[in-house]
Formats: sequence, C-alpha cells, structure tokens
Amino acid sequence: MNQSSQVSTMPVRTLSLHALALSLLAFVIALMPRAASAVEIQRFTTPGGINVWLVEENTVPLITMNFAWRGGAAQDPGGKSGVASFLTTMMDEGAGDMNSTAYQEREEALAMRMSFSAGRDSFFGEFRTLVETRDEAFEMLRLAVNEPRFDDDAFARMREQILTGLRDSETDPQTILGRTWGDAVFGNHPYGRPVAGTVDTVSAISIDDLRTYRARNFARDNLFIGVVGAIDQKTLAGFVDKVFGGLPLSAQLAKIPDAIIPDKPFLRTAELDVPQTVIQFGRPGLLRDDPDFIPAYVLNYILGGGSFSSRLYEEVREKRGLAYSVYSYLYPLDHAALYVGGLATRAERAQEAIDIVREEIARMAKDGPTDEELASAKAYLKGSYALRFDTGDKIASQLVQLQLEDLGYDYFDKRNGMIEAVKMEDIRRAAKRLLDKGDVFVIAVGRPTIKTDG
Repeated sequence: MNQSSQVSTMPVRTLSLHALALSLLAFVIALMPRAASAVEIQRFTTPGGINVWLVEENTVPLITMNFAWRGGAAQDPGGKSGVASFLTTMMDEGAGDMNSTAYQEREEALAMRMSFSAGRDSFFGEFRTLVETRDEAFEMLRLAVNEPRFDDDAFARMREQILTGLRDSETDPQTILGRTWGDAVFGNHPYGRPVAGTVDTVSAISIDDLRTYRARNFARDNLFIGVVGAIDQKTLAGFVDKVFGGLPLSAQLAKIPDAIIPDKPFLRTAELDVPQTVIQFGRPGLLRDDPDFIPAYVLNYILGGGSFSSRLYEEVREKRGLAYSVYSYLYPLDHAALYVGGLATRAERAQEAIDIVREEIARMAKDGPTDEELASAKAYLKGSYALRFDTGDKIASQLVQLQLEDLGYDYFDKRNGMIEAVKMEDIRRAAKRLLDKGDVFVIAVGRPTIKTDG
C-alpha cells in the first residue's frame, strides 16, 4: 500500500488532529522572533456592542481566542463553593441537540480545542480552531456558551469525578496548605473558600446552581476577548456576535467587599504524616494599579522571584541546603493583595528555614538591594518579556489579562520602559511598604518542630 492510500484510510479525527498539530507548530515558529513591541493590537467594537482586541497573524491558518467574564469563584453562593469550577467541567458535556458523547466527538472531528477554568475573580475560556473549519467550530462554541444541556447523567458523572479528586486531595499537603491559608488570611471572605470547593460543598451543588451561576455571570458587560490568528476585524466581529451576542447585556454580580488582611504576623501548623514540611509565607501586598507595583515587582525578582538568582534561593538552598526550591510572588486580586512565597523542607529544619526567610525579608526591607542586583534584575525582566509572546495562546491570554487589569492596549510597548525607569529610591520605598519589618504570616503543613501561635 502506498503512502497516499494509507493516508486516505485514516479517520477524519486523526487527520484533523494532525493538521491542527502541524498548524500549531508553524504558529509557534512564526511567533518565536516576535517581541512585545511588534504586537499590533486592533481594538474594535462589534455591531452587537462587544469589545474585542485582535492581533491579526496570517502566517498559518489558525485562530486562537481567549475570553473571560469578570466574576469567578468569588461569585459562588454561600455554602456552595466550587460552583464556578464545577461549571467549567460541564461546558462541553453536551450542548444544543448534542449529548456529551456527540458533542465531544464533533469537537475532535473538527480538531477544535475548547477549555474553561475558574479563578477567584474571573471565569476563563480558551478556544482554538483551524481556519478551514472555523464556521462550525464557532457554532460549537456558541452552543457551549448559550445552550449547555446540563444532562442528569453528565452532571452525575462529572460530580463524581470532582468528588473523587477532592477526596484524594484531603491528604495532599498543598491542598491542606491552601485551605489552612485561606481560613487564616481571608476568614469568611469569599477568597477564603477553596475554588474547587470541598466534598461537602460540591455534594450540595445542584444543576440549578450551575444554571443560575451561568445566567448571572455570563453577560456582555463583564466580557473580555482577545484573539490572535488568521482572521480580519469584520469576519471576527460576525463570529463574536454570533457566539456572545445572545447573552444578557448586564451581569448580575454579587458585590464582593474588600478583604481585610491580618495586620500582625502569625505562625500556624497543620499536622500531616509526610516526610517533608510544606511552608507558605506572606503578608499584605500591593494592588495591580498601585504606583509602587512595578518597583515591587522588580524587588520581588531580587528577593524570591528570580528562581536560581534570588536572595532566598541563595540563602535557603545554596548556602544551607534547606529546600530544593524557594519562591515568592506578588498576588494582586480585585479585592485584596498579597505578597506570597513558599518552600518545602525536612520537618526538623522547618524552623531554621522560616527564620532565614524572615531574616532575608527583614534585611531587604531595611537595606534594599545592591546596585548590581537592581541592574541585573532589570536586564533579565526586560530581556525575558518577549517569551510571553512566542505563541498565539500566550498573546491571546495577555490580551485578556491587560483588559481585566485595565492596563491599556499600549502596555506591551510601555512595560519595559517602566521596568528600566525603576530607580533605587523606588525600590527602597516599595520595600518599606511591601515588606515593612519583615513580619510574615506562616502556615506549615507536616510534622514541623516549631513553636506556633495558633
């Protein structure tokens, strides 16, 4: 049998997936040299009144669309945390006149990709299609967004999968850490609830809860869209209105209060019989629109965000071998902001690791970085920025994030200049605000030999 006859006998699904894989590879190769400043963003409003950001890229016949509704898991009803996360699993479990099996088989035949996820403040969607199958692929997305079936059998199956995962995670150190952290830092605020929910809360979720969440949160006024690929404004506008134009104009979001973050340090443990102790530390942070956010971002790279070059890495791992890795990051939310970090170490050395972390944070708060550290951080952060734009997926995600954070369409062009403009006095001012006297919250899960305060 010759090669052409072999190919002709391959199922449509295999051919389509192969075509998509080749297109994705070509897309990555085409975008690899692209710097942030070369991204030309077209902003327009569809005839249906929906705002869209587009980066037109005709190198390969592929379209990637990311979108988000502001709201997220913070909009879960009281006592039923996990609704938004549950809904993400149901979006392709049947829509329109297709049940779960028929819908997913058609997805595969079209080589389209669609996924959903829930964050604390937003509900995200990702969609990808080949140009040649875009008409039907966009129709499939329209059905998922507007006409999900929520069939009883699919609902029961997905709930059991979620519950199985939650039960399995009840002895997972990171899961316990996250829940203990949420309780200690956020208390009864919606941010204190697990995004995925718990066994008890997910067991209480009904199909009506999913329908109600979708009806209240999926609207046009809280929708943000970013598209990258081989499509022009006019054509894209038609598809966007087709997919999202039937949604309500306004979302019915519950008002979320600003979280009250503890103003005093604490150290608490959760007992778990595991070889290592997992530690998370943090303190109040800076909101994304704070004037000192960029200086704090550079500061964090020097302190704990720089992977193999940070002070925490040097002191905790390289000098003392206390942990395989140690990290820190800024974590701004819509209604709170934290500075967070973590590590894992042997139980008998947990106290030592915590003490070193506190000492380094206090030292940075007091003295700031050296001139060499600042110059090195700025050079790395500017040079590595282009890596965020080497695939269509990454660019589309960035387009949505810029809108969610209200950073402006020209942020790509301005960002490296903002990094370069950070002076030593800016870093020291941000350090005083972000790190204060070095006092941090600490949660440790395992069998640490440390003295706690609660």
